[in-house]
Amino acid sequence: MPAKPQSSIIIIGGGLAGLACALHLLKEGFEVTVIEKHSYPHHKVCGEYISNEVLPYLQWLDADPITLNPAPITRLSVSSLNGKVIGSALPLGGFGLSRFALDNFLYEKAVQRGCKLVKDQVTDVVFRHNEFEISTASNGTLKTSLVIGAFGKRSALDQKLSRSFIQRKSPWLAVKAHYSGIIPSDLVQLHNFTGGYCGVSLVEGNRINVCYLAAYQSFKQHKNISDFQQKVLYANPRLKKIFEESTMLFEQPMSISQLSFEKKELICEHILMIGDTAGLIHPLCGNGMAMAIHSAKICAELSVAYMKGYLSCRHDMEQQYISRWNHNFKNRMLMGRILSGIMQKDSLFKPMQGVLNTFPTLLPSIVKRTHGKPIY
Repeated sequence: MPAKPQSSIIIIGGGLAGLACALHLLKEGFEVTVIEKHSYPHHKVCGEYISNEVLPYLQWLDADPITLNPAPITRLSVSSLNGKVIGSALPLGGFGLSRFALDNFLYEKAVQRGCKLVKDQVTDVVFRHNEFEISTASNGTLKTSLVIGAFGKRSALDQKLSRSFIQRKSPWLAVKAHYSGIIPSDLVQLHNFTGGYCGVSLVEGNRINVCYLAAYQSFKQHKNISDFQQKVLYANPRLKKIFEESTMLFEQPMSISQLSFEKKELICEHILMIGDTAGLIHPLCGNGMAMAIHSAKICAELSVAYMKGYLSCRHDMEQQYISRWNHNFKNRMLMGRILSGIMQKDSLFKPMQGVLNTFPTLLPSIVKRTHGKPIY
C-alpha cells in the first residue's frame, strides 16, 4: 500500500495558478497554506482573456467561472500599424473575465474548503534534510515537505533564489486599465503599434480591458503613459478610436516593468514553479491565464502522486513535472516568441497579413499552435 499522505503543502503566491493548485490539492484531502502578500480582491496587469480549454477543469474544481457572467469571446482580429485588419473565429473560443473577479472568486472557494491564507511576504526559502524552511516578513519561519512557487512574473524571491532570468534586464513593460465604451462583445482584438502591441476585449460588466506590451526604449522617450499613448498608440487608427471613444474607469493605468519572456527554471531549490513563475508567454497569444491554470493542474496531480507515495522519490516528481510542462507548453512558448518577433516588425507583419488575407484558414491554424486542447 502507498504511504499515508503527508498533509502539509505550502503555495507561495495566491494568484490564478496558486489558487487553482490549492483547490485541486484541497479536493484531494491535503492541508494547504497559501502565502499571498496582497489582500483580495485586487487588480493585476493581465490580458484577462481565457481560452475555453480550461473550462472543464475549473468546473471539475467546483469553481465554474461562468457564474461570474464573463463576456463570451468567439472571434479574433489583428491590426497592422496602419489599422488594416485580419480576423478569424477562435477554434475553441473563450471568455473575458477580470483578475479582480476571478482571483477573488477562487480565493473565496479555497477559504470555504479549508485553505489557510497567510497575508505575508516570503523573504527566503531553504531546502535541507528533505524539508523546506520558509522565511516570512511577519510570520517567522514555516516548515513543510513540499513548496509550490506561484509568485508571479517577477519577484524579489526570484532574486533571492538566484534564478537566471532575473539577472538580466528585460526590455518590456506592460500597461493595463479598464474602460467604459462600446466594442464588439464577442471579439478579442490585437493591435500593433511601433514597439509593441495592445489587446482589447470585454470582461464582466461590459467593461473593456485594454492591456498593452511596450518596449521600454520606446516608452522612455515620452513624458508619461498618457503622452506615450497619444503619440505612439494613436498612430494606429483602430487604437485611437478605442481610446477616444472610451472612458477610463481606473484613476490611473496600472503598469509593470521588466517583463521577461526568457526561459525560466521549472524547478529551483526543489520548488515546483507554476503559472508565470514557470514561464511567461507573450500576451499577443492571449493565453497566459489558461496556461497558468493548466500548469497548476499538472503540478497538483504530480504533487498528489508524490505525497501519497505513488512516486518513488522527489526527483521522479520533479523530472515528470519538467517533462509534462515541456510537452504541453514548450512549443506554445516558442510560437509566442516567433509571432512576437513578426509583429514587432511591420516589414514582416505586412507580408504575413497579405498571405493570411489570401488564405484565411491559416489564421485559426496559427491560433491553435498557441492554444491547447480542453483539459479534464
